[in-house]
Order: sequence, then structure tokens, then C-alpha cells
Amino acid sequence: MTPVEDLLRADLRLVTDLVPKGSRVLDLGCGDGSLMAHLRDERGCEVRGIELDPVEIASAIGRGLSVVQADLDAGLSGYRDGSFDVVVLSQTLQVVRRPAFVLREMLRVGNRGIVTFPNFGYWRVRGYLAFRGRMPVSHSIPYSWYDTPNIHHTTVVDFRDFVTANEGVIEREIPLTVGGFSGRIRPVRMWPNLLADTAVVVVRGAE
Repeated sequence: MTPVEDLLRADLRLVTDLVPKGSRVLDLGCGDGSLMAHLRDERGCEVRGIELDPVEIASAIGRGLSVVQADLDAGLSGYRDGSFDVVVLSQTLQVVRRPAFVLREMLRVGNRGIVTFPNFGYWRVRGYLAFRGRMPVSHSIPYSWYDTPNIHHTTVVDFRDFVTANEGVIEREIPLTVGGFSGRIRPVRMWPNLLADTAVVVVRGAE
């Protein structure tokens, strides 16, 4: 297993552990439904998904999951306020064109949100650009500049400000990194904006 795959699996495991058993969950940009299947099978959750890619949708439906084809940038008008206990946006925020709108819609339809994203403030990313003079490629950002799906680059600190600016509150922040030669995933205890290459964040709407 590659570090990228292991990192994504750690992301999935963490999100699964953060979702209360039996919750109503909406997974935005659900891909092939891997996370939804975990939540259904391991946490007994009632899961729904939204995805744009028809190939991924077919894979998710093949798992017996309920998925709607839709563009997140168009909003979630088909769902009423507070329709879900948890809304998940995993490794997707940085690829949408209207991130602020998507976050506000997420907090409207869900009592809680779980957002995961690559941290572009990670020290290796900073060093790559500073010393090589090239756009960074790393475990959490494995794409070259010309084929990356990431159109909005954020850091842990930027994300905190982003949530506040969009009438949200961060309840919990879990910074992660791929550790040394072992390739093991471990939590970051200090200086998360510098030392974490991925973040898992629990958010809610401001009261």
C-alpha cells in the first residue's frame, strides 16, 4: 500500500470514528462510496451520497448505496435545513469552484460537518517551492500542476479563518501526517499548520 492510499484510509477511518452510530449522513463528493459503505456497515448509519462522476456513481450503486448525480457548486436545494446529523466533505473542498457556498450549504443541511483537506502550509510543501522553485508534489498533494484537481489551496490556519468568515464554528481539529520512513499515519501535536499534511475538522453552524 502506498503512503497516499494509507493516508486516505486513515482519513476514512477517522471520519468513521467521528460519526455517531445510527446517524443520518450525507457524503458530498462521495466517489465510489467507500466511506458510505463503512458508515453503513460499521456504524449503522443511514447514508446518502452526492457525486458528479458517473463511473464513481455506478461503483457506489454497486455497493447498494443511494447516490444522486449533482454538482456541489449548484448547492443542496433538494435538502431541507437540518436534514442530516452529519454532512461529510472529504478531500473535496479544494476541488469545488464555490467553497464558501458549499460550506454554508453543508452547515445548513447538517447539524455537524466533517471536512478533510490537504494542508498546503505543510513544511515539505513550503520547502519544495522555496528550494526547488517548482509547484509542490507530496503524499497529500500527489498531482503535477497541470493535472491537479485542486483549484483552491488552503492551509490549516486559512481554513480556521474561512470557517469563521462563513458563520461556522470549529469543534474539533485533527491534524495528521505521514511519519518518517515508516510511512505510518500519526496525529500532529504541535504546530499543525507547519507539521500536518492533512487535516480532519469537525464544524457546525454558529448559534
